[in-house]
Amino acid sequence: MLIDSHAHLNDERLVGMVSEIVSALAEYRVESVVCVGYDAPSSAKAVVLAEEYEGKIFAAAAFHPHESKSYTEKDADIFRVFASQKKIAAIGETGLDYFYDLSPREVQKRVFAAHLELADGVGLPVVVHVRDAYGDALEILRTNKRYLNNGILIHNFSGDAEIMRGFDEFDCYYSFGGTLTFKNNKKGIEAFLSAEKSRILLETDCPYLTPEPHRGKLNFPYYVKYVAEKGAALMGLEYGEFEALTNRNTKEFFRI
Repeated sequence: MLIDSHAHLNDERLVGMVSEIVSALAEYRVESVVCVGYDAPSSAKAVVLAEEYEGKIFAAAAFHPHESKSYTEKDADIFRVFASQKKIAAIGETGLDYFYDLSPREVQKRVFAAHLELADGVGLPVVVHVRDAYGDALEILRTNKRYLNNGILIHNFSGDAEIMRGFDEFDCYYSFGGTLTFKNNKKGIEAFLSAEKSRILLETDCPYLTPEPHRGKLNFPYYVKYVAEKGAALMGLEYGEFEALTNRNTKEFFRI
């Protein structure tokens, strides 16, 4: 079965639909979903959902680079408690986003580094968001390499194959979502095909980045099947083989 490795069921557009969404997962052969936090309230909501739908939803907690300006040590303490109580499977999503620059870049870099140190302290992997900031992201990973002991996932990888080779220095995992199904996404397909098979995960990033054939509409975790169909076809694998491959990789990364 499939696992959606990155979804925002804590988004206000979906949070009232979670019961319905979870009930529909089996129909699409989706085993579980990782609900990812992007600030303090959304991280707490991810934990609540993971507790309510144990085994179907797993939680990750962190501050998205857009929200970095609001991050405090108090938030770090709360995430440490979540980790100590085994309520979260990862620290994420954190990282850098220079496309929108909704938080100052120096703040983004400082908070990203703080999340890497936090994750190492609690023994959890890190889910990383990077947009238009690959050079600085690589530099922060190099500077903080001593903290990279539990796995790094570059979610919704949007760089090219050459950029991916830079992240391979840190044995990163890469998740691919709806953009893999978009027409004319030559760069994304080349990166996907250059990734080690044992490092590939699938995601929706719902409610964003809805795959074909539903592009332009609200995204849901069970639409990860369209990403899987595209990925299997690109690799020339049987669907079941690709499904099992990504399921295994996801469980290995999150230890679920």
